[in-house]
Amino acid sequence: MNKQRKYLFEEVYEYLWQRIERSDWKTGDKLPSIRELSMEMNVHRLTVYKAYQMLKQQGKVFVKDKSGYYVQGSSTSPIDGHSLLRANEKTYTLSEIHQQSVQYQFSQALIDPNLLPNHFLSDYVKKVFDLYPKVLSTYSTVQGDMELRDTLATYFITRYKTHLSHDDILITSGSQQALHLISQLFIKPRDTVLLERPSYSAAIDIFKSQDAHLIAIDIQPYGYDLEKVEMLMKQYKPRLFYVNPTFHNPTGYTVPTAQRKKLVELAERYNCVIVEDDAYHDIYFEKAPPPPLYTFDTAGVVIYVRSFCKYVSPGLRVAACVVPPAMKDGLLTVKGLADNGSPLLNQKIFLHYFSSPRLQQHLEKLRIALQIRKEIMEEELQKTNWSWISPDGGLNLWVQLPDPLPTDQLLQKAIENSVSFVPGLICDPLQQGFSSSLRLSYSYANEEQLRVGVRRLIEVVNTYA
Repeated sequence: MNKQRKYLFEEVYEYLWQRIERSDWKTGDKLPSIRELSMEMNVHRLTVYKAYQMLKQQGKVFVKDKSGYYVQGSSTSPIDGHSLLRANEKTYTLSEIHQQSVQYQFSQALIDPNLLPNHFLSDYVKKVFDLYPKVLSTYSTVQGDMELRDTLATYFITRYKTHLSHDDILITSGSQQALHLISQLFIKPRDTVLLERPSYSAAIDIFKSQDAHLIAIDIQPYGYDLEKVEMLMKQYKPRLFYVNPTFHNPTGYTVPTAQRKKLVELAERYNCVIVEDDAYHDIYFEKAPPPPLYTFDTAGVVIYVRSFCKYVSPGLRVAACVVPPAMKDGLLTVKGLADNGSPLLNQKIFLHYFSSPRLQQHLEKLRIALQIRKEIMEEELQKTNWSWISPDGGLNLWVQLPDPLPTDQLLQKAIENSVSFVPGLICDPLQQGFSSSLRLSYSYANEEQLRVGVRRLIEVVNTYA
């Protein structure tokens, strides 16, 4: 049975209920009329009526004769057995997992601060204040510091042999802000967004917050089933396809060059914008990954989001978006509304470290250190009957436990033993699979913590089983 398909009235119901839950409409507020909502969502009036009736039956809205539908107060909402059960369950969002104080931190895809160039960065901070004594007295432009955009354009041209100028680049406060801005610009309620399955949980949440209709395509060690991608594009006409093709989060898979070219061709054919999220491109262990998808784009269908925070300084929150000309003005507008430009000081500090020979030396040492940590984690996991595919880069292992071991429930036991991880369910756009999968990040804990923490996690799993 294909659980991905829903009746149209159920999608309208979900749209209404999500907006009520996030207080777009508060208790006692009048809801849009059936006619208004059917026109807004381009559906039949009977479809909206069925959605409203479903909300009414559940005590979430009430009807005033000849006046319409209104939001029901929580005090008059019926209590059922399922809600009582949910009240006693402990579930976690990704941000809540990250906030747990544990000794063995395997949930955060961050690099151990001891592996980052903290001493060198402090030198560059002093240098920036010498070179730009008024850096704290002015704003950056909305698009980002011109000097930084020039430097990044030269870097991309040299690295990937692409035609690019500073005018094609937008600086954002990290890749997550970039995704949020893109979703605000492109996604209206019930627009279809295609995502990989599993996928980056923060991206899932961002697109859900725009009331997008999410359609998932499995990502495998070899990449995608491109025939299925084409079928989904043809059938659903997605507004966006969000991809993370290089050391994919959470699986670590890398999509091969031939598929990258074909995917760009499909996006052009079916008028679908590809949003390419590339946070780990430089964190490879043996050989560099294939060029980004945007390098194969000749029609302006790919927005390339490149983050440098992970391996330079997470605190600077600097990411670069390579944006097709037709989309630039719209993104500048939403960026201006968000913060009027990322902090200039952060951009200048990043610029001078990024331009230095020290960065390449740092990267070479960092790759070795991270590969060692990955191998330590894998060495400990080899004592189990768990399965995973060893990635060629990135910060994570995507591990499958023997069925049936629900990792979302296992997480609470692990946290009680001071170990954290990311349950697979959080990474599922459909929220219905990967119950026995978990993401383990090997980049934050030191070598001793990795050994002790993985052993402790294994004990928790064995006890739970």
